Amino acid sequence: MAAETPWRKKLIEVAIPLDAINRETQLESSNRKGHPWKLHTWWARRPLAACRAVIFCSLIDDPGEEGAPADLLRLIDDLEEPRPLPDNWNRMELAEQRRRKLFKFVETLVKWESTTDEDVIGTARKLILAATDGNPPQLLDPFCGGGSIPLEAQRLGLEAHGFDLNPVAVLISKALVELPPKFAGMPPVNPDARGKLGSDAEWKGTAGLAEDVRWYGEWMHQRARERIGHLYPEGPNGETVIAWLWARTAKCPNPACGTQMPLISSFWLSKKQNQEAWLEPDVDHNQKTAHFHVRRGKPPDPTAVTTGYKAGQATFRCAVCAVTVKGDYIDDIANTAGLGVKPLAVVTETETRTGRNYADASYMNSNGLQHELSQLMRDRPDLMASIPQEPCRGTFGSNAQGRRYGFHTFGDYFTERQLVALAMFSGLVAEVRDLVRAHATETTMVPDHYADAVATYLALAVDRSADRWSALAAWQNAAGNARGTFARQAIPMVWDFVEVNPFSGSTGNWRSATARIAEVLDHIGQGAVGGVVQQGDAATVISAETGAITITDPPYHDNISYADISDFFYVWLRRTIGKIYPDICATLLAPKSQELVVESHRFGNDRSRAEQHFADGLTSAFNLMRAKTGGETPTALFYAYKQAERDDELDRTASTGWEKMLSSLIASHFSITGTWPIRTEKTNRAVAMEANALATSVVLVCRPRPDDASMADIGEFNRALASELPVALRRFIGEHIAPVDLPQASIGPGMAVFSRYSAVVRPNGDHMTVREALELINAGVEQFFSEREGAFDGATQFCLRWFEQFGFEDGPFGDADTMARAKDISVEELQRDGLLTARRGRVQLLPFERYEATWESWEPS
Repeated sequence: MAAETPWRKKLIEVAIPLDAINRETQLESSNRKGHPWKLHTWWARRPLAACRAVIFCSLIDDPGEEGAPADLLRLIDDLEEPRPLPDNWNRMELAEQRRRKLFKFVETLVKWESTTDEDVIGTARKLILAATDGNPPQLLDPFCGGGSIPLEAQRLGLEAHGFDLNPVAVLISKALVELPPKFAGMPPVNPDARGKLGSDAEWKGTAGLAEDVRWYGEWMHQRARERIGHLYPEGPNGETVIAWLWARTAKCPNPACGTQMPLISSFWLSKKQNQEAWLEPDVDHNQKTAHFHVRRGKPPDPTAVTTGYKAGQATFRCAVCAVTVKGDYIDDIANTAGLGVKPLAVVTETETRTGRNYADASYMNSNGLQHELSQLMRDRPDLMASIPQEPCRGTFGSNAQGRRYGFHTFGDYFTERQLVALAMFSGLVAEVRDLVRAHATETTMVPDHYADAVATYLALAVDRSADRWSALAAWQNAAGNARGTFARQAIPMVWDFVEVNPFSGSTGNWRSATARIAEVLDHIGQGAVGGVVQQGDAATVISAETGAITITDPPYHDNISYADISDFFYVWLRRTIGKIYPDICATLLAPKSQELVVESHRFGNDRSRAEQHFADGLTSAFNLMRAKTGGETPTALFYAYKQAERDDELDRTASTGWEKMLSSLIASHFSITGTWPIRTEKTNRAVAMEANALATSVVLVCRPRPDDASMADIGEFNRALASELPVALRRFIGEHIAPVDLPQASIGPGMAVFSRYSAVVRPNGDHMTVREALELINAGVEQFFSEREGAFDGATQFCLRWFEQFGFEDGPFGDADTMARAKDISVEELQRDGLLTARRGRVQLLPFERYEATWESWEPS
């Protein structure tokens, strides 16, 4: 029997409208104008909808709790009823009716359209005030990253305190959370806006700041074009060039050839239907050269666009002699003789009836361009001084060590022209800061503070540009635009890269970067309360009031090496605004030694030391969070649940990061009171298509475990688990949690039993580990569903099991075949019965809406 708790349960500890939250988190990832994520690249952010829901539901008392504030219950009674009303509405208890009204409100609250709906946000704030006796707590986020959680806390009326060790994360979060409230309602200071509208015009939110970002960004565009525009010549017919497409080259190892072989991954320029364009190689075997011509329309046969490239192996075929080379050879050449580059084609701004205009690169005068670049660098030593010389790791996927391919400093990631452009725009940020200060002195604004703010946003625009203006950006032949450096949480090699024109009106240009940031400011600045973002190590210091509500997104074991990948941006931020934020930008590169991630190469390739560093640091951080957390509200943690990885030592599949995090949490005297699986990650992301990393974010709800919590033997633990787990699982099913989410959701009630004890003791006196507890919990879940499914036919059992793993996404035919045979049926039978489709080696369940209406006894209810 669970002990009585000294606090009132919050909605998040009882029930939430998980399906609606999941639906909105998936919709939010589509292209939303003004979305805060467009301010700057950050990795594995939590969707705003999920953050808003978790914060709100962590503060609102469950309506069935004794002692829930009367004002809160009155406000809940005034909320809209769900539509359509459930058939048993009038027979429901009052607490359940109120709970359903809250669900209906949360479904509205998490919608993207509600981010700027003052009525909806106002109602949420009133409910929170009523639940907290008019004194909402501070929100503490010790791992604030890209700032989603503090931003949503502000939106709901809480004073947000964010911390992060990483300087890039701190500067992004400051720009989202700390700066906007300081300048809310202020007019712009640029002379054009003041001359047209007058300084007394009303500027809601941070619209004035957004207008200045646009104006001073355009000023930078004009100055930069005057100074370096000649480095971006027109196309063959006088058109503006959108992008130049290049291939790296390496000397062919065949002694009889020796050409600088182009390393091309694809001959396709455009795969759009009726807009096809591709490269045709023109090989001169006598001269040992290969040039390329643009061809329109579909290739005559598939071999015409086959380059011989093998992804993942860096394998290429020489266009002249057809010898094959592999990544290790190319890496050796790159780090000794160096790789060359060869122009492939240009993309111009002219739009034709058949799509973008692609042209041969033969008109380009590469020697002339190189001469102009060299002359400019001689004339402007300040530009040379701005080129990043800090050491880099080369190329790598996630936190794995990769090849260098000649990348030894951060400047090596860019072409000379890209470096000149970035150095020019970086220097212009300082000029703008002086200009804004001069203009602000003519207003009531504090000149230095406002100039620093405008400079900060324009520095983030330089970072946005660096993402698109690197020699690791790629041309997307399906979309017809440039993809940035960070399509995934890594720095991968790109062989045939794109160099965009900063001054064009198309993909990757400077005006687009400033426009995106201005749109974010237009969107976020409505009535936000103040916030503070500081740089700090969550394992050693967290400065916030005791009694704060803690909601955070802690690091993910070994999935993402933030410090390494963020250095790509940090080296430019130090150059643009390092003097504005000297403490944050004090180190040459982002701090690495304290970062909580399992990085073996930082510990002499000793994996066990790296694991211990992660576990100790996370435990220390959780201890500090527990000390700052009040007894009135639970702590909520987003954790990216990696479905499985192989544990070779134990010859089993496990989720090491998940277990390490749970172990640290329980060691910090937290008790888990709930888990909610929130599908925040797309399965079609680049990293998700290669691995099951970060498949689902599980929200863990925790409370401090009482100091006098008792121990239990394994028998008592098993009895409690057998008593409480089935009850919780039946409740989950009644709340329509999707089967695919049930395995993660069920961890909550199981770990709630385990974590309420100070320890569970085995017969030999040893304490049960988290891994052992998870095995028992999973076995209990398996038994529950096996008993439940026992009455179902084989086809239904197959569908349930398949949906648990894949939902309505497709999966491998081999997995389906194995699973079907275990049920004594076949995939062919299931397809014939209209339950699924099987084609091209993939199997996909059909939703019930697509079942045949002519089925006998078919009752959708």
